[in-house]
Amino acid sequence: MKKHLLILAMATTFISQPVLSAEMEATPVVKHYASLVYANYEDALSTAKAMQSAINAFLASPNAATQQAAQQAWRAAREFYGTTEAFRFYAGPIDDDNGPEGRLNAWPMDESFVDKVVGNDNAGLINDRSFAITKESVAGQNERDGEENIATGYHAIEFLLWGQDLSETGPGKRDFNDFVDGKSPGLPNNADRRRQYLSTVTELLIDDLTTLVKAWRPGSKLNYRARFETEGNEALRKMFVAMGSLSRGELAGERLEVALNSQDQEDEHSCFSDNTHRDAVLNATGIENVWLGRFKRADGSLLQGPSPRDLVAAKDAALASRTSVQIANSVAKASAIQAPFDREIVGAKDAPGRQRIQATVNSLVQQSKDLVAAANAVGITKLTLVQP
Repeated sequence: MKKHLLILAMATTFISQPVLSAEMEATPVVKHYASLVYANYEDALSTAKAMQSAINAFLASPNAATQQAAQQAWRAAREFYGTTEAFRFYAGPIDDDNGPEGRLNAWPMDESFVDKVVGNDNAGLINDRSFAITKESVAGQNERDGEENIATGYHAIEFLLWGQDLSETGPGKRDFNDFVDGKSPGLPNNADRRRQYLSTVTELLIDDLTTLVKAWRPGSKLNYRARFETEGNEALRKMFVAMGSLSRGELAGERLEVALNSQDQEDEHSCFSDNTHRDAVLNATGIENVWLGRFKRADGSLLQGPSPRDLVAAKDAALASRTSVQIANSVAKASAIQAPFDREIVGAKDAPGRQRIQATVNSLVQQSKDLVAAANAVGITKLTLVQP
């Protein structure tokens, strides 16, 4: 995300009133939400560990096949992290003062902060042999002296696997020889440090996801989940803050409108892999998952239970139905965005790609309004959401 601290500050400046007349009405929804969050983070962690195994195989034997396998594992891991974005914006474990969100998913990334770029073979932490590569040192560099100085997370891994995206028709085309000693005669190859850096940031990502899984693990009396499940109506308010803020401020605003207005490849979320179209679908799906109280797990099983929709339907069935339709429409509109995203954003206002993105933005804006109305229906009368 962009401007993490600003968005977090905005997201937590709200005034709320009691949500429901009976606290117990919210409790089953809150407890099921906690189970859903835990399941999603657990799958994000398991798929990240599968990515780590593929990356380790690539680093042990860099070649085209192992590189491609690592890239595919990165894409697979993103499928389960993307939906977790719906658990943000209320100062929970992911984005409180000590939360790892900025280390996990910060963007856009100045590639030259980490590694060589076209025109500068000496750029980046990797090519600075005076910089010791450890999890602590790399984490300390993340967003240092600028929010685009991204040193960690999914997008740093993405850049190392794909390289700069200099193509209008496909993703980056990093040569696997960048990870092979002595394959760039006359240049500062630093393949040993590149291998070490990729391994290190992947380990750090696993550590951060593990922290989130522990925060939401059931059965503990001391973790965040234990407190959250006792908050009743306040927890429900947080769920609406998250859904509405991701809808309008982050997804419609920072991730789609900014790129649509700038028509700049640097403003797309997963620019190195050309995976941005999937990011949009996954974020929209994450909102729908929370609203419906459902989540399809990595093993194919379906987690389903009491949902915010159910509470709203008990107060205003027509509003609950309209909101469900609008959220489903946003997922469908996002699914229509084509790859590569950097080609969808260019052209005249009436260009088909730009129209597809604008239709998604329009749907998300409307759904944020519907979610505010839905919150009002269950007693949340004042709700401040993240705005773009």
